[in-house]
Amino acid sequence: MHSYCSDKYQYTMGKTFVDKGLDKIVAIFNMFYRTAPDNNNWAVVSGINEVLEMIAGFGSRPESFFKKFLPEESYGSFCKMLPDVRFTGDVYAMEEGQIVFPRQPVITVVAPLLQAQILETPLLTIMNHQMAIATKASRVTRSTNKPISEFGSRRAHGPWAALHGAKAAYIAGCVSTSNILATTEFGIPSTGTMAHSFVTAFGCSIKSEFEAFDAYIKSHRGEGLILLVDTYDTLKSGIHNAIKAFRENGIDNAYSPFFGVRLDSGDLAYLSRKCREILDREGFSNSVIFASNALDEYLISDLERQNAAIDFYGVGDAIATSKHNPCFGNVYKMVQMGNTPVLKLSEDKAKVINPGFQVTYRIYQENENKADVTCLRGDDMAVALENGKEIVLRDEYDQTRTTLFKEGSYTAEKLQVKLMENGKRIKPDNTQQEKRDKYLNELSRMNPTERRIINPHYHKVDISDDLYDLKMRLIYTIKEELNHV
Repeated sequence: MHSYCSDKYQYTMGKTFVDKGLDKIVAIFNMFYRTAPDNNNWAVVSGINEVLEMIAGFGSRPESFFKKFLPEESYGSFCKMLPDVRFTGDVYAMEEGQIVFPRQPVITVVAPLLQAQILETPLLTIMNHQMAIATKASRVTRSTNKPISEFGSRRAHGPWAALHGAKAAYIAGCVSTSNILATTEFGIPSTGTMAHSFVTAFGCSIKSEFEAFDAYIKSHRGEGLILLVDTYDTLKSGIHNAIKAFRENGIDNAYSPFFGVRLDSGDLAYLSRKCREILDREGFSNSVIFASNALDEYLISDLERQNAAIDFYGVGDAIATSKHNPCFGNVYKMVQMGNTPVLKLSEDKAKVINPGFQVTYRIYQENENKADVTCLRGDDMAVALENGKEIVLRDEYDQTRTTLFKEGSYTAEKLQVKLMENGKRIKPDNTQQEKRDKYLNELSRMNPTERRIINPHYHKVDISDDLYDLKMRLIYTIKEELNHV
């Protein structure tokens, strides 16, 4: 059904394509974004596997399905053909976990026009959601060296969003999730502590708080034991009841896998330091302190600056809804029709797209990501990069600014790989761990100034001379025509 989670205009346009005999001409579409959220300079790729699964789902609806939203008689023959529409083209894409910069093709679709066009909405639905979550999770996990668990399912925009958001968050650096389906579907570690209702289920008193902790330890011995200590008063009650429950159940510094307390309200910097003092004084120096409570990358950065005694963080809606920037800006634009490159002009320079069949190369020196360049496939720059020859990158907006990479001084990696050919998937999905490892490896190869949460240094991202010339030629041709209208 996800294949048909679409906008009506994909199909009204499609009818015209069929009427005019354009539907079978091979078109090329790129999915990319123009600006990253939170004044970041890059985003994290997630959602490619779900896009491929969505594409494979075309052809699953009967004629009656299409007639529900195209009931007019004039659509009769069009509705009759739609159940037989299958994807027969090629798909190129970046790997999940890859770091991507503005205007680089994340996904390239090469297919007959009707097929390529009707992919737009469901493809963007998947990619905009998962890349929003992955990019936000990257920011949150970069705000500390401490492990972060994604706890946001209850705030997500529905069960599908919770599941795939957990996946995206894990790829982009979270160590675990609270969502159990993420474990059963994707093999992602799930974790959980307790709710305040667990404590109050044993009564509403300081004594019953201890009874709740004692029962939990007895029921979960051998697992991680994290006790929620702020139901009544963290420092006067919760921490002391936790210590008493640990001690009476024989939990000490030798306990494995881990034990400790969770803070979910109040001044987390102050409370964590006081709890740490008490736990250490009472002989529980190996205990851990887990913190939650509407956290995001800014609050966590501030807690770290205040030397909060927090060992693990749980982050909910900030990640699960990409709270500060819930709408990611991927777009899906035609770049070639048949053998003719095309582009969209705009009064806004940032919205002028790159035309033609493209590929992006990432240039490394001494294992550090130095620059990216998007080329026309097989153009002079692409050939030079494939063979390690000397290249000169020119700034698209200031041609006097150049960067030289001498022959033999760099390695270049092609970022888009073919995943579907003639409508068939040719590369299996990676595991979520492999995707996460991809992200962490790419992150480690970025300059530290580009990894900053606030005011990051902008990475060098260029286009090849041939792509630049094609783009300018098309713009000039259109402008000349406009001048004579």
